[in-house]
This record gives sequence, C-alpha cells and structure tokens, in this order.
Amino acid sequence: MKLTKLFVVLVASLVLSACANGPKISYGDATAVETTTTDFGSTDLQTIAATLVDDLLSFPPITQMTATRRPVMFVDKIKNKTTEHIDTESITDTVQTKILKSGKFRFVDMTAVRQIQEQLNFQMDSGMVDPGKAVAFGKQTGAEFMLYGNMSSIVKRNDSTKDVYYKFTMKMVNLETGIMEWAGEKEIRKTGEKSFFSL
Repeated sequence: MKLTKLFVVLVASLVLSACANGPKISYGDATAVETTTTDFGSTDLQTIAATLVDDLLSFPPITQMTATRRPVMFVDKIKNKTTEHIDTESITDTVQTKILKSGKFRFVDMTAVRQIQEQLNFQMDSGMVDPGKAVAFGKQTGAEFMLYGNMSSIVKRNDSTKDVYYKFTMKMVNLETGIMEWAGEKEIRKTGEKSFFSL
C-alpha cells in the first residue's frame, strides 16, 4: 500500500513538474534546410522563390526590357493542384518581394484594391476630407504584366517509402498583347523512409 502511494506521489510530482516547466521553445535559422516531413515546407518555398526570380530577372528579353524602366506588374493567385493544403499566398508574397527588391519591376497590389476603393470613396463622398487634398480618381497606374502560376504534385508510396514530386510553374503575360513574355518552373523531389512516425 505504501509502495502504491509512493508511486502515485511520484507520478503526480512528475506531471506537475512538466506542467510548471512548460514546453521548451528555441529559435532556429529560418533559412536552414527543413527535413521534418515530405510535406511542402519552408525550404521548398524559399527554393522555389529564389530559383524562379533569378530565372525571370536573368532572362535576356526581361533584362533588356528593365534596363531603362520599371514595368508595372500584378501577381495573380497561384493555383494549388496538389492534395496538400499549401499556403500559396506565401509563395506569391515571397516571389513578389524578391522581384520588387531587385528594383526591376513595380507592382499593383490587387489584394488591396477593395480597401483602396473604400478609401477613395470616403475621401470623395464623406464630406470629411478637404477636396483640395483628396486623392483624385482615375490616376492610378495600370499593370502592364500579370504573373501567375500553378503548383502540382505526384505522390507515390509503398510499405516503406513515400516519394513526393512537386512542380511549380510561373508565367508572365503581357496584358495588352496577351503574349507570354516568360515562363519558368522548379521541380522538387522529396523521399521519406517510414519510421516509428507515419510518413
């Protein structure tokens, strides 16, 4: 009986100790290679963005086009054709940021169009803004090019191995002519061996 009580006290003290200490949190390198699972991860996002942006900016016609001016572009949503839930907006944000930082292109932020429209309507119609200081309608710059893309995957597995192939494609089209000015793609293959944890 005493042994049982001692065991109960020992288990209770261990549980309380674990709760008191809480989870151990540490910071890591955001650019370090992530190999936790075969699912799409941060390393894949960074690799895709870096590869495609470098390919776009080094493409000779694009280099020539941006030598003396900064064309205006907008980014459409990336279509996720994989079976995974992937935040494709993070991919487009990273790609857009890298291109913008290159100083070669400017962007129209289509995600903010509704908020911009509401603000312009407020300035013009509310009576609360000095008309001489209100932003004029019809003076926004239209995009010349659209950047868009698709993400797909092929998953194969057997009793011990899971193989995932990702293909990410981006294209840039001239909005006036409909001509595709550039296209690039990045392929990633990840293989995982089954262990105690599920693949």
